[in-house]
Amino acid sequence: MTTTSPTKTAPDLGPVPPAASPSTGRVRLKLGAGQQLKGGPLTYLALVVVGLGSVFPLYWTLVAASHDQQRVLDSPPPLLPGGRLWSNLQTAWEQAHLGKAIVNSIIVSGCITAATLFFCTLAGYAFAKMRFRGRGALMTAVIATLTIPPQLSVVPLFMMMSDIGWGGKLESVIFPTLVGAFGVFFMRQYLLEALPYELIEAAKVDGATNIRIVWNVVLPAARPAMMVLGMLTFVQAWNDFFWPFLALNQDNPTLQVALGQLSASYTPDQSIVMAGALISTLPLLLVFVIFGKQIVGGIMAGAVKG
Repeated sequence: MTTTSPTKTAPDLGPVPPAASPSTGRVRLKLGAGQQLKGGPLTYLALVVVGLGSVFPLYWTLVAASHDQQRVLDSPPPLLPGGRLWSNLQTAWEQAHLGKAIVNSIIVSGCITAATLFFCTLAGYAFAKMRFRGRGALMTAVIATLTIPPQLSVVPLFMMMSDIGWGGKLESVIFPTLVGAFGVFFMRQYLLEALPYELIEAAKVDGATNIRIVWNVVLPAARPAMMVLGMLTFVQAWNDFFWPFLALNQDNPTLQVALGQLSASYTPDQSIVMAGALISTLPLLLVFVIFGKQIVGGIMAGAVKG
């Protein structure tokens, strides 16, 4: 007759400490699903300081736009808003004719953003996933254009727009910037990792054409990067001053060109200039409020790997 010895259980030694790397000795924390790292008081203090530093220029613009010229130039300057905000906004609106300028800026920025997203996504997909002769050389040429200063192309571009008959028209600002090398490189780098070859091959097996693949496969996969690129492109086109100042005239300006009229006098009124700057900033804030959640959500969705 055989007997079995009782099973011995290991003693409870409490929670297992974090494992240390054998090469560096650093502690590696392993987080389970749903767990998040929690910041300490210094982390929140740093976030508050950075947030206040980011908001302060906009707050100072509001304060300066709500006072008169003499109060803005006082020492120490005012730190609280005054009571002349509405009158200064009206003065800036009438002096610079900002109504037409805002409409022109919306048209220019919207067209440039839409065209950049469309063409750069197609080009990025071609460079990332399509195999053709000379792909590496063409991509190198595209990246090399980023090293060319834009000032070098001003004279020939201005002459070209004049020969076409677009001098002083919005087309002269829109068409030269429909595609950018940065956008092509940005979309190409994103689609290299976010769009697997197996997904494209599966679509081809199902009989999908190239247009169908782009519409149903490439664009949904590239949406997070497109949101980021669209926001960057819109802000850049909205704030662009150099080329619109050269290509357009005072009767058909964009917003930044029109704002230049406020500071063109010998002694510009700083409160009126700040009021115009505040008007030019409000549309950007509105766009970020409307699309900011989608942009952040798209970035987070693109960062999660299944």
